[in-house]
Amino acid sequence: MEVYSEKQQITAALDALKAKKLTVGLVPTMGALHEGHLELVKKAFENNDRVVVSIFVNPTQFDNKEDLKKYPRTLDSDLELLKTVSKDAILIYAPSVADVYGDNTVSESFDFDGLEFEMEGRFRDGHFNGVGTIVKRLFEIIKPDNAYFGEKDFQQLQIIKKMVEKHHIPVTIVGCDIHREASGLAMSSRNTRLNPEYKDAAPFIYKTLTTAKNKFGTKSANKVQEWVENQFANHDLLKLEYFIIADTETLKPVKRKSNNKTYRAFIAAYADDIRLIDNIALN
Repeated sequence: MEVYSEKQQITAALDALKAKKLTVGLVPTMGALHEGHLELVKKAFENNDRVVVSIFVNPTQFDNKEDLKKYPRTLDSDLELLKTVSKDAILIYAPSVADVYGDNTVSESFDFDGLEFEMEGRFRDGHFNGVGTIVKRLFEIIKPDNAYFGEKDFQQLQIIKKMVEKHHIPVTIVGCDIHREASGLAMSSRNTRLNPEYKDAAPFIYKTLTTAKNKFGTKSANKVQEWVENQFANHDLLKLEYFIIADTETLKPVKRKSNNKTYRAFIAAYADDIRLIDNIALN
């Protein structure tokens, strides 16, 4: 397994692979890898000869500097985990901030046709400009044929698809199913920071989503939202930040259900100071 810390190094290695007509898949991560990331890598191997896993905690997508500071950095254990998938067909790009941004660690400004202003965009100022900046730079460095993203960050997935479309970037974006712990809790690097009491409480998020999905079959979006808000209001440990039922294309909250549209329910909640997000397809 080759680990590259400089873009010139990995670009040279990838140029040699592409000269042999080998296809390349990219799985962008911020490290602290778990089974959910491994599923993305396995998916990438279904359609590509080689897979690049980027491991980079991107400073421009954190609106909360404390969150950036606390984000786990576990490169050695990440590499051991990736070896369980492949010891010789994965290339690791683990750059420094300077290698990615030079002397100017700032985000580009993007227009995602309004997708950036919904849900996470309302609560995390500048977050999607940071996401767009790092993903676009990774695409420019790696030049992958395909790139893989988990549906846990569904809004991010839609925004990246929009960026690729608007900037005419020659890469196919593949969305992959949410990988869950046995309890139903969506796998996240943040889960490792949950103390036992909050770890036991956190599966309530997915349980609430699945019940909301059932209710959406017979009740209005407003009624389902009221029910979810009441569930969290009565919970001792978890604090709801938002629950929204949205059109999957526009990400705008649904006002009246239509048989011609698909919907998802999105949720963000705090377990102590740790922010957890999840979503579920409704139809």
